[in-house]
Amino acid sequence: MNFKNIAIIGVGLIGSSFALSLKAHGFTGRITGIGRNEDNLLRAKEMGIIDAHTTVHAEGVRNADIVLLASPVGRFEQIINDVRHELKPGAIVTDVGSVKAGVIRRLEPLMPPGVNFVGGHPIAGKECSGIDAATADLFTNARCIITPSPHTDREALNTVVSMWEEIGSRTLLMKPEEHDLIFAAVSHLPHVVAYALVNTILDVDEDILHHGGKGLRDMTRIALSPTELWRDICIYNREEILGTLRKFSSSISRVIKLMEESDWTGLEKEFARAKEARQRIEQD
Repeated sequence: MNFKNIAIIGVGLIGSSFALSLKAHGFTGRITGIGRNEDNLLRAKEMGIIDAHTTVHAEGVRNADIVLLASPVGRFEQIINDVRHELKPGAIVTDVGSVKAGVIRRLEPLMPPGVNFVGGHPIAGKECSGIDAATADLFTNARCIITPSPHTDREALNTVVSMWEEIGSRTLLMKPEEHDLIFAAVSHLPHVVAYALVNTILDVDEDILHHGGKGLRDMTRIALSPTELWRDICIYNREEILGTLRKFSSSISRVIKLMEESDWTGLEKEFARAKEARQRIEQD
């Protein structure tokens, strides 16, 4: 790793796991944690996750070779506006957000001369958040999508790709727009549906949710994810998510129609189509 100072803005599950992964793979430089909650930062330092901390963003990024944005995507723009004059020439800003096109459009113009932004999205996480859930192996064998734009500096891109690969991730380059279309369907839609599913059960009867078994827990696990994070993702990827929700609504309407018509053969075919596709995931 040809860098010595890393600033991580957002010391939660992903930011802390990134720091632990770096250290587990031989990084001996300085890792500065930056966030709004000083108690959380002090704990992260006591746990050996970070080496220094500050609640002042501009102070934390000084002399940083790499700045990792690991806060909710809705905060990125304000953060960069706060720190842009402290970023040193040659620094690379990257992120772990699950929305890319809108983030890149907003952040690239804010980069000062000599500073480059490279979009990234590690496909790793847990339903639990915070430093207590962080692990050094969170990114091991996990995919990390890197989303260069036409303006991305090639050397900065190579550095970010190498950084993720050195901590065990499998990197894949993808256009930002392609990324957002794919993940609106395979990630953003399931999260929105999980929230909606729990609310639907509450609307049936607020006192029956505890009767759900393992199947319900598995289906709604991701509804435990931080709500601010998913609000911001819906804002930034609004059109793509709306498109997948409309398709989901059509699928639900099709099931309703089959049941209204007592077309049980058609309903079973609908279920079988989904089951066959789901089985293919297990083979990946």
